[in-house]
Amino acid sequence: MASAVLPSGSQCAAAVAAVAAAAAPPGLRLRLLLLLLSAAALIPTGDGQNLFTKDVTVIEGEVATISCQVNKSDDSVIQLLNPNRQTIYFRDFRPLKDSRFQLLNFSSSELKVSLTNVSISDEGRYFCQLYTDPPQESYTTITVLVPPRNLMIDIQKDTAVEGEEIEVNCTAMASKPATTIRWFKGNKELKGKSEVEEWSDMYTVTSQLMLKVHKEDDGVPVICQVEHPAVTGNLQTQRYLEVQYKPQVHIQMTYPVQGLTREGDAFELTCEAIGKPQPVMVTWVRVDDEMPQHAVLSGPNLFINNLNKTDNGTYRCEASNIVGKAHSDYMLYVYDPPTTIPPPTTTTTTTTTTTIILTIITDTAATTEPAVHGLTQLPNSAEELDSEDLSDSRAGEEGAIRAVDHAVIGGVVAVVVFAMLCLLIILGRYFARHKGTYFTHEAKGADDAADADTAIINAEGGQNNSEEKKEYFI
Repeated sequence: MASAVLPSGSQCAAAVAAVAAAAAPPGLRLRLLLLLLSAAALIPTGDGQNLFTKDVTVIEGEVATISCQVNKSDDSVIQLLNPNRQTIYFRDFRPLKDSRFQLLNFSSSELKVSLTNVSISDEGRYFCQLYTDPPQESYTTITVLVPPRNLMIDIQKDTAVEGEEIEVNCTAMASKPATTIRWFKGNKELKGKSEVEEWSDMYTVTSQLMLKVHKEDDGVPVICQVEHPAVTGNLQTQRYLEVQYKPQVHIQMTYPVQGLTREGDAFELTCEAIGKPQPVMVTWVRVDDEMPQHAVLSGPNLFINNLNKTDNGTYRCEASNIVGKAHSDYMLYVYDPPTTIPPPTTTTTTTTTTTIILTIITDTAATTEPAVHGLTQLPNSAEELDSEDLSDSRAGEEGAIRAVDHAVIGGVVAVVVFAMLCLLIILGRYFARHKGTYFTHEAKGADDAADADTAIINAEGGQNNSEEKKEYFI
C-alpha cells in the first residue's frame, strides 16, 4: 500500500473526466462529464483526512475484497481504479463493464468492492483516489495464489530387486509461487533434490529421489507431498514399491513333540521358504553324506522312521527363485533309548556264616550297576532338549539315584552289623582262650608236690620248662 498527492484543481478534474468518458457508454458520457466537473468545482481541502487501504492475497478462483477507507471524512469523492488506470467505481457508480466487480459498501468513509472468480490476470496494483485539495491516492496489491495443477510421481522400475538403487521423480506443475516437495517412505521422511522451472509467472517443480530398496520395502508406499500456501491440508500422491528378494528359509521340527530324539522314535522336519517370487521347489540334502535309505521326502517335509545312530548328521533345506537361493541347516543327534531301572531289593542278613558278606555285596552290585549305566546314557547337551523334556528327564534321573542310594545304604548297614557281630564273636573266643591258658600254668608243679611249699617251688622252677608244656586249644 502507498499514498501520493495528485495535481490539484482543474488538472485533476480534467484527467478524471477524460478517463471516465473514455470508459463510459456513449449515452452516459455527457452525464458523467457534467458530474465530474461539478464535483471538481466543489473539491474540499484535504486537511485532516487520510486515505488508506490494505494488500489482498487470494487463491485463484476465489473472491478478492478491495476496500478504500478514509479517516475523518468530509464527504470527499472516492474512486477505485484497476492496474490499467481504468475507473472501476466512482462513488457508487461502476463505469467498467466487468460484472465480476460488485459494490459491497459505499459511504463517505469507505468504498468496498468485491472481485469474484479471480484469475492470475487480475493480479497487480489497484488505486484508491480521494478528491481533496490536494487530491490523495493510495494503492493496494492483489496477489493471486495458484495451487499446483498436476501432481505426478514416476518410478524408474515397476519391480526392483533387493539391494538395487532406483530413481523416483515427482512433478508439481503450474503453481504460483513454486511448491515445496517432501518425500516419505512409509512414515519415514527422506531427502530429495528439487529443480524449479519458471514459465509466464508460473512455476513447475521436479524433485528426484534416489532410493536403495530392501526386502522390507516390498509393499511400502513412497509418498510425494507438496506444501503450498494455496493448498489446505495434505496434497500428495504415492506409489507402492514392489521388491523381489531371495527366499528366507526356516526349519521346524514337527515330531517328536517333546523335542528329544531317541533311537527307535519317528522324526519329522518341515521346511518353510518365503520369497518374492515364491520359491517353486524346496529340496532336502544331507551335508557331507547320503540321505538315509529309510528317509521319506515329501515336498517341504522330511520324515525318518525308527531312528538310529547312523542317522546322526546335518540336514539342509534349500530353496531358490529368480533372485537367488538360500538354505537352512538342522543338526540331528540321536540319543539312546530310555533305560528302565529295577526297584531296589531287600536282603535279609544273618551272622551264621561268612558267605553272607559275599551275597550282600553281590546283590548290591547287581542293584546299582543298571542305575549307573542309566546315568551314563543321559543326554550330555542340554541345548538340544526342550525345557519341559529336560525337566522330566532330570526328575526320572533323580528318582533312580534315590533308589540306588537306598540300596547302597542298606547294604552298607548290613555289612557293618555283620562285621560288628563277627568282631564280638572273635573277642569272646579270644578271652575264653586266654583264661584257660592261665589256669593251666597256675596248676603246673602242683600235681607232683607233696605239700604247698613244694608246689610253689616246683611252679617257680617249672617256668624254665614252660616251652615244653604249652597247651593249645583248637
